Parts: sequence; C-alpha cells; structure tokens
Amino acid sequence: MKTIKKQSISKKALILLLALYLPGRATAQGMPVYDNTNFISMTKSLVESAKQTAELLKTVQFLKEQKDNIVKVNNAIKQLKALQELTKNNEILFRTVQTDLREILNSPYIKAGEVEQVSRSFEQIMDTAIDDLDFVNQILSSDFLKMTDAERTAILMDKKVQSQEMVAELEVKTKRYREIISFRKMQDIINNRETNY
Repeated sequence: MKTIKKQSISKKALILLLALYLPGRATAQGMPVYDNTNFISMTKSLVESAKQTAELLKTVQFLKEQKDNIVKVNNAIKQLKALQELTKNNEILFRTVQTDLREILNSPYIKAGEVEQVSRSFEQIMDTAIDDLDFVNQILSSDFLKMTDAERTAILMDKKVQSQEMVAELEVKTKRYREIISFRKMQDIINNRETNY
C-alpha cells in the first residue's frame, strides 16, 4: 500500500509540476493594472519638455532680435562709410576747383572767351555736388521721406558713385585744360624762338 500511495503521490506531483511548468490554454481575466509611478514620471518629463520648448522659443526670439540689431548696425556702418566717401569726394572737388581752376584761369594761354566756358563747366560740376550734398542732408536729417535704413543706404551708395564720377570728370577736364595750356605754351615757344642760322 505504501508503494501505491507513493506512486499516486508521485503521479500527482508530476502532474502538478507539469501544470506549473507547461503553459496551458487557461486565461485569466481581471482589471488592468496601472503603474502610478510610470504615469507620474511621464507627466514630469512632459512638463520638463514643455519648459525646455518655452526656453528654446525665447532663445529663438532673442536671436531674431539680435539679428535685426546686427542688420541695423551693418546698415548704419554702410551709411557712414558711404557718407565718408561722399565727403572725401566733395573735398577733392572743392580743393580741385579752388587750386586747379584758379591756376587754369590765371594762365596766359587761356583766351578771354574760354575763361567763361571753363568756369561754366567747373561750375556745373560744383552745382551738382552741392545739390547732392543738400539732398543727402535732407535724407539723413529728416523723417519726412519715411525711408528704411536699407533704402537710405542705397541712395547714399548711389550718391557716392555719382560723386566718384564727378571727381573723375573734373580730373579729366583739369587734365584736358592743362594739356591745352601745355600745348599752347609749347606753340608759343616754337613760334617765338630765336633763330641762329
């Protein structure tokens, strides 16, 4: 009887072990379980992400403002450089007219009828230069024209180029009149030379 009991216990133990280790088709039903710890940490990470996003948006806005400030400063520097060049060109014009024109007009090789023509050609350049300076002064000192910095810079750059062209034109005219004086001087020397034949 002991052996039968042992065999029946061993069979039961074997069936129990098999039932435990071998998966069966039995399913359990019940309520789903939520892990509150995971939910809380996920909520915390979402809040942190929102804070980081808000900081990134503030940084982007700050960088946009700084870019706008850099553009404004860059335009101001361009305006200043154009204005310096314009001033330099006008100084050259006035200096040339003061010295070279006086020298040309005082030359004995310029005829009386040519004095007016020479004066008029230099006067036209100077009038244009003065008008340009007045216009630039209005642009820089008045908000009446309602211009942006970029438009103001473009106009100053155009005026700078025009002043460079006027300086070049004045130099060409001065050179041409000096060549005329030099030619007439040479002609006078040739015509009035003493002959030693």
